[in-house]
Amino acid sequence: GSFYPPDVADSGVDLAALVVVRVPDQAAATRAAERLLRSGAFGLITLDLGALAEIPIAHQGRLVTLAQAHDAAVVCLTDKTAESGSIGSMVSMRAEALRVRSQGGFELTLRVLKDKRRGPGFQKTLRARGPAGL
Repeated sequence: GSFYPPDVADSGVDLAALVVVRVPDQAAATRAAERLLRSGAFGLITLDLGALAEIPIAHQGRLVTLAQAHDAAVVCLTDKTAESGSIGSMVSMRAEALRVRSQGGFELTLRVLKDKRRGPGFQKTLRARGPAGL
């Protein structure tokens, strides 16, 4: 995987407050997210689903209901093009992240493709340095 704790800590994340769950497949990831949401102990759950991202609509519905009940957010990271479809109709916001290497670091752009609350079209670009060793 791409998770590297020293880089996360260098970015200001308190590793003592971070829970990382590794599972073998997307079904297990969805079940783990449901359990974490049910606990009410987490305000943010991130699922790294990769290129084959599919969550059945019934599971999406449970995740949405649990997130709303516990005032939490679920973020699904996928490896898809902007032209390909979302993981489902329950997704309230879809954004594309672009990274381009530039002198002294990277230029990062976030472009909102779908937003049920505000509408698509938002874009934000910033410059950042990469982690040590990049």
